[in-house]
Amino acid sequence: MKENKLITFVVPCYNSQDYMEKCVDSLLKGGEKAEILIIDDGSTDRTGEIADRYERDHPGRVRALHQENGGHGEGINHGLREASGVYFKIVDSDDWLAADALQEVLDCLESFEKEGGIDLCICNYVYDHQGKKRRNQTIRYGNIFPQGEIFGWEQTKAFRPWQLLTLHSCIYRTEILRACHMELPKHVFYEDNLFVYYPLPNVKKMYYLNADLYHYFIGREDQSVSETVIKKRCGDQILITTKIFKSYHLEEIAKDNLKLAKYMYHEMVMMATIATAFTRLNNSKEADAQVEEMWKDLESFDEKLAHKIKHASLAVFENIPGRVGRLFGMRCYRIAHRFVLNFN
Repeated sequence: MKENKLITFVVPCYNSQDYMEKCVDSLLKGGEKAEILIIDDGSTDRTGEIADRYERDHPGRVRALHQENGGHGEGINHGLREASGVYFKIVDSDDWLAADALQEVLDCLESFEKEGGIDLCICNYVYDHQGKKRRNQTIRYGNIFPQGEIFGWEQTKAFRPWQLLTLHSCIYRTEILRACHMELPKHVFYEDNLFVYYPLPNVKKMYYLNADLYHYFIGREDQSVSETVIKKRCGDQILITTKIFKSYHLEEIAKDNLKLAKYMYHEMVMMATIATAFTRLNNSKEADAQVEEMWKDLESFDEKLAHKIKHASLAVFENIPGRVGRLFGMRCYRIAHRFVLNFN
């Protein structure tokens, strides 16, 4: 019988032998309160062997779970099925957690459990640039959330355009994730946006800890945020954007929780803008057709909302038709990308 832990850390790994140890070692500093599930996603290098070694060396704290290659999303699905922790946190295998902030998070979560717990804990995260002459940047939420108290959506303030709840900033209560019966798609990039978005209507009690917990590694050419991968996998961003758009009718959400609906709308705007920009980076008529098909699909679900997002938001700048629109969209993307990664 599995021992219930305070938190489960899930580490999806695919051919991660060169960097996964830094990640797992940072999680081990959580001590006996933490369960670490290393998901070997059909790796062809020494990832599975390293995972098995961690399980042998740390029995009861680390489990190595091996699966056929299904992608990052299937690794999260697997981890959620196996998790024994009250709380659930994904840490990508090339990222890591800061020790002091981790202890602060664990202390907070443990104290909340004495009072019935919370649904979502939000922390800061750091863009950790490697091998570049660019200082690390921290994304904080102090302008949005109250500090030092448990709060609901009605106590939140407006998000700035570049601020989103992300995989890096969120720690969900495990039962909140399971209650929404979310199944992430296999072999699809950017599914972490859906992971964060889909449970939001179930979230009632939140806490913001102004601590720089998550270090998000920036520097590998094969990362999903590199421009080469973005152009190649733009169809994945369209797919996830469409799934997010079709997850809920925002008019229904707004009847019960207007501020939650406003945040979900903000998320939709950003996802639609990003999907359009990612696709138009390919600078082709075929890419234009992909974008147009996405908007038709969104309109078939909620024409009014799709029209609002397309014509009355950031996305309007990405949807200028033809060659001029493609060039303008590419320029907007690069300016925005540079701005976000240098924001503090």
